[in-house]
Amino acid sequence: MTPSLQKAAAAAVIGFICCGCGNKERAQPQSDRGRTPVRPQSDSSQTRQDLPTPAVSGRARIVILGDSLTAGLGLPVDQSYPSLLQHRINDSGLTFDVINGGVSGDTSAGGLSRLDWSLQGDVRILVVALGGNDALRALPVQELSQNLSEIIERAQARRITVILAGMEAPPNWGEDYVVAFHKVYPALAARYHVALVPFLLQNVAGSDTLNQNDGIHPTAAGARVVADNVWSVLKPIAEQLQHARSKP
Repeated sequence: MTPSLQKAAAAAVIGFICCGCGNKERAQPQSDRGRTPVRPQSDSSQTRQDLPTPAVSGRARIVILGDSLTAGLGLPVDQSYPSLLQHRINDSGLTFDVINGGVSGDTSAGGLSRLDWSLQGDVRILVVALGGNDALRALPVQELSQNLSEIIERAQARRITVILAGMEAPPNWGEDYVVAFHKVYPALAARYHVALVPFLLQNVAGSDTLNQNDGIHPTAAGARVVADNVWSVLKPIAEQLQHARSKP
């Protein structure tokens, strides 16, 4: 394993950070007040009819499809990183609504199962921030790749610009799994020509001061760093799309 992968894997003691930590997350409910409604957890038995309908808005949308890291588990709604991105969008004079599509405990399969509902409305950008729970459960890397591929393909078929946020697997699953998992994200970004956030939790994973007491979910300060990671990729894309929309 290369030094860079070793570093990423070490940080991925986030593996247990990875968003969901299964039942641990489900035991810590969080209010969704002020957020576009989402189900508290993903369940294969859910249908689109079971899910709440997003609020109607006249503005174009940026949807962040993720798990508990995106949902902002353990934080007030306005301190989740999607909420912080909304402030940055507004401060930059951009006219998008950021939709928090985070569901605690969700895997890539769960995100795929609710994709059609998540893409309701005038969605222009989809940030795919999934895979942490796949890694936590050591689900087959091929399934992760296939699920993310289908999410990207279906979004691109709707002419939605996709941003893929990378995740890492915990080192306890072994080098082969860690390396294979790591390679999924840059490979998909190259294959589908989508922008890549190399590691969603860069500079947050493994930090005592930037994670809550569970060692899993970012604090408010950690969420600001996560927002930085996403914003560095999202901002130029949003600016370009808005500029294109403003042309006569």
